[in-house]
Amino acid sequence: MPRNTAHPRPARQAYLTLALAVALTGTLTACETSAAAQGTAHTPTGRPGAATAHSARLTALAQRDVDAGAPGVIVRVDKGEGRVTEIARQAPWTRTDHTLTASDRFRMGSNTKTMVATVVLQLATEDRLQLTDPVEKWLPGLVPNGNSITLRMLLNHTSGLFDYTHDPDVLKAFTGQDTRRWTPGELIAAGVRHEPLFAPGTDYSYSNTNYIALGLVAEKATGHSLDDLIQRRIAGPLHLKNTYLVTGADARSEDGSKSGSENGSKAVQRPALAHGYEPDAAHIGPLLPPGTPAGTAFAGPQRPAGHVDTTWINSSTEWAAGGIVSTAQDWARFSGALLSGKLLPPARLKEMRTTVAEEAEFPNRRYGLGLEQVVTPCGTVWGHNGEVPGYSSENYTDATGRRTVSVLTGTIFGLVPPKAGAANRALVDAAVCTMLGKPIPAAPAPTAS
Repeated sequence: MPRNTAHPRPARQAYLTLALAVALTGTLTACETSAAAQGTAHTPTGRPGAATAHSARLTALAQRDVDAGAPGVIVRVDKGEGRVTEIARQAPWTRTDHTLTASDRFRMGSNTKTMVATVVLQLATEDRLQLTDPVEKWLPGLVPNGNSITLRMLLNHTSGLFDYTHDPDVLKAFTGQDTRRWTPGELIAAGVRHEPLFAPGTDYSYSNTNYIALGLVAEKATGHSLDDLIQRRIAGPLHLKNTYLVTGADARSEDGSKSGSENGSKAVQRPALAHGYEPDAAHIGPLLPPGTPAGTAFAGPQRPAGHVDTTWINSSTEWAAGGIVSTAQDWARFSGALLSGKLLPPARLKEMRTTVAEEAEFPNRRYGLGLEQVVTPCGTVWGHNGEVPGYSSENYTDATGRRTVSVLTGTIFGLVPPKAGAANRALVDAAVCTMLGKPIPAAPAPTAS
């Protein structure tokens, strides 16, 4: 839903509207360790020198991120050779809830869009649908002016549809203040009851409404549920054992088990779900953008350091726009397979990587079909980012899919203060540069919170 960018997208994160900021998208940008924060690190061995130095630097930057205010962070870097670097760091007050590890499951937010787009492009390859099809063909009467909006426009956010996460009623559910379960049809209705932003195909505006519609189209075209399509077409073939789409309430077991209610399968054992946190009602006010409805705050059990635990917040507003749960390792396998051509034929992958400019304030980012091209300080990467309450995720790969990187952080609004934001940006930059085999940029001097 919201997005960080290698060179932050504060507007997508928390500075424009809460809904945009916490709606289902991610950030790319760019020490001393503290005994106060705890965690684990897997440092490459057998390659002394630069590789070890990079791992140590990433570990220090992850610790700095936590010291600056991030409740927890997971970093995974695979340079396509040698051992993978995996790091997990967390604030000590979070350990009562869960001991964070690099293999934990994580709510991936708008990275979900890349998987949904992959399924849609696979269906187009099989002639089950066409990207030139109007929405009206598949969802008659659901989207006003649906004869003028094509599936391609949904995929690259040029439809002009209002983002349902900006709707006040959806916002209450998104923040957990309303526990009613929303259906995909209701989410679209919440979006289209607002005027469109522009005529279809004439401009770009990121909208989660687009991907809820695409999820319904995929179901209509196949007769299968979206979570089943993701399992059959992506998770199963790639052996992603810890990746699934949440369609209802998660099973709340700390041993990592899952009830099977999300995809109809019988219970399976999984790594634990990392906990996510947001500032509590007493602390979030100054972090919210102007115009946010009065009383906006995240629901959840109170935690130390002015936080609430948002791990089990109402997730029914996410679905095809941001409902995937996965791990850094699973996501690396998916993104690597996608960019290396294992999931789509060359012509379809080329379509996916055909981009349009995003908003003018983000000249380093362009949007394809559920996939972003991002120019970073160390080179161009492909991927997406995402945020849902308590979770910010950034997952990227090089153009070949051989190198992958993930930075997963256990908050959205906890990164809004300047010091926290700068520390997180420095970590993401360093991780991306390490993935690309480039020198890690010098971290900026700490700033005041």
